[in-house]
Amino acid sequence: MSDKFKVALVQTCASADMQETLGRAAAMAKDAASQGAQLIQFAEFFSCYDIDEKGIHTGPLPEESHPALPLFADLARDLGVWINLGSIAVPAPDGRAYNRQYVIDDQGIVQATYEKIHLFDVNLGADDRYRESASLTPGERAVLVDTPWGKMGLTICYDVRFPHLYRDLAKAGADFLTVPAAFTHKTGQDHWHILLRARAIETGCFVFATCQSGYHGKSRTYGHSLIVGPWGEILAEGPEDEEAVIIAEIDPAEVAKVRGRIPSLKHDRPYDKPEAVIDNAAE
Repeated sequence: MSDKFKVALVQTCASADMQETLGRAAAMAKDAASQGAQLIQFAEFFSCYDIDEKGIHTGPLPEESHPALPLFADLARDLGVWINLGSIAVPAPDGRAYNRQYVIDDQGIVQATYEKIHLFDVNLGADDRYRESASLTPGERAVLVDTPWGKMGLTICYDVRFPHLYRDLAKAGADFLTVPAAFTHKTGQDHWHILLRARAIETGCFVFATCQSGYHGKSRTYGHSLIVGPWGEILAEGPEDEEAVIIAEIDPAEVAKVRGRIPSLKHDRPYDKPEAVIDNAAE
């Protein structure tokens, strides 16, 4: 298992102004690197995020013309760090967009991409409704990427409510799980910490969860970016409504130690699904 390393979560408040938002994000990445971070992760839609009466605006642009990719590829190479872009929007063939995560190595090379599988189509009450499928196309594949410190499983935001995805990534070898997010303030208050700690405990993985903070037009995101250890302990946490860099030292050896104590990934057994069970109690 690899040596210890430092991960930094860059918690920003994106707006509809992509250039200004990217400028702030780049400055914070440099600050994270100056504090010793070797892996820097941004939030979901960190480059552009705004919500109004017409819906969610994420600034989709083709890869070849999206300013975030060359900016952070150059920055990763210049700083000698790995950068996880969290996610940006890129056009999909059906006229919608993919919510795509990019992992860039310390040479400025994209090592992996992941497209968010589960889309946030929910009704939280009153006029607090979201329908991501109106503008986003779901992904269809789970993704693991090799890093200098271990394997990293990629997920985004609403994925966190689907534990089978995380278990599959862990069984495939993931040591770390990413959850860049733009979690709403309402759901974040009730579910953010619980869900992330549960995913860490269930898999014996470190969880890196960068969440946007503050106001984005009509929407408010929760902040509280979390770095969670494989035992479910919170190693570092961001503030609620402020931008911040959150750093923790990661010891990859802890993954094997925790899984040795509770080897639940090895304890799965086949069983009949509920719809296949026949209730004979009345006979």
